[in-house]
Amino acid sequence: MKRNILIIIIFVINFSLILSCSNDDNNVIEDDDVEIIDDPNDDVFAGEILINNEELREDSFLLVEDAFNNQVFLMDREARVYYEWTLSSGLGNDIQLLPNGQLLALLEADDAVIQLGGNGGKVQFINPDNTIAWEYNYSSEDYISHHDVELLPNGNVLFLVWERKIAEQAVGAGYENAIDIFPEAIIEIDYNTKEIAWEWHSWDHLIQDFDPARENYGTVSDHPELVNINYNPVDSGDIMHANGITYDEENDIIYMSVNAFSEVWVIDHSTTSEEAASHSGGNYDKGGDLIYRFGNPEAYDNNQGERLFYNNHYPNLLHNSPTRNMLIFGNGNNVSQSTAYELQLPDVFNLLPNTNNEPQIVWSFTDPDLYSPKVSGAVRLANGNTLITEGDFGIWEVTDAGEVVWKFQGDGFFWRTYSFDKNSTQILNLPED
Repeated sequence: MKRNILIIIIFVINFSLILSCSNDDNNVIEDDDVEIIDDPNDDVFAGEILINNEELREDSFLLVEDAFNNQVFLMDREARVYYEWTLSSGLGNDIQLLPNGQLLALLEADDAVIQLGGNGGKVQFINPDNTIAWEYNYSSEDYISHHDVELLPNGNVLFLVWERKIAEQAVGAGYENAIDIFPEAIIEIDYNTKEIAWEWHSWDHLIQDFDPARENYGTVSDHPELVNINYNPVDSGDIMHANGITYDEENDIIYMSVNAFSEVWVIDHSTTSEEAASHSGGNYDKGGDLIYRFGNPEAYDNNQGERLFYNNHYPNLLHNSPTRNMLIFGNGNNVSQSTAYELQLPDVFNLLPNTNNEPQIVWSFTDPDLYSPKVSGAVRLANGNTLITEGDFGIWEVTDAGEVVWKFQGDGFFWRTYSFDKNSTQILNLPED
């Protein structure tokens, strides 16, 4: 509803991360001082506009996801809040605004047992009037949905999952520490029946060179299609920490951002669940093995190709590109400076050992002031500019030439930002009040 409280929020912000672990994506920031004063313009503002080149920036509504204040709202380019939703529980990170005006929301489950950074457990379709149209809970002591959710063209719902493997299982699989671990899975839920329609588990596609007496033993560099279970041994057991998925309808594949590996993994969704648990079948005849990966050849002991990412978020395809191009946010935790990349992926995926498998960089933007160690993302706008979410600061809009034409600073911890034309069906289907 349009909010009519008379306030402008003026921020004097001293950001500090609650936790220092670079994998805890829902760790938020604290503000030290917020002053609220009356405003004569009958509007509520979400923050401050620092740069506003009206001739070059896009005039659109922005869907903002703020984990610090547990808010999801639409704002215009003056930072004026146009519409805000009421959520039944905390953000599990991703929220999408659908053409019918509904939100597809990943939220935190009640009494979640697995509580790693970015945990969810509950998926909802929320009507424009804030009533819940559909809900699915995927949370127990053995698994939990987390970070990202996608609505597939067939109406089903796809989301990331952490699944617990107890210490005995981890050791048997070749993990070097005797602790519970939480490898990644992807689950597709049938919207109508609420049953699992398809599933993929990284547990079925592991390799290790730690102990020849245990399962999955082999030479890591010879098998880029498999995941080295020991690449990121951490005390939390969150050894992979995926944080984003993107579905490619044309090729029926899934791109998964894997933060702890500083990579994107590409998975064949054309398989059956049985084939996805194997090493053959599907359009690529590799079952659930990785058909491509990029961003960090060190993750599979490849001495060819240059490492691109030191933590990464939100791989999203550019659908109007004549080639297979993708935007992705590189957090840049090695140099404390982030970069938004446009990458040209190969037309044919040939994932080979001891070979440079990395994509081509066709565009990038960075700035000494652009740095978020967590969350964040970049999307291409209709006018050709790029909208960059700097998670612990705000939002940038930059031109192809790298000119900053719009910049917003807010009191929040921003997961992603999505842009909508003011006459889009998503906006028109929202109530006026």
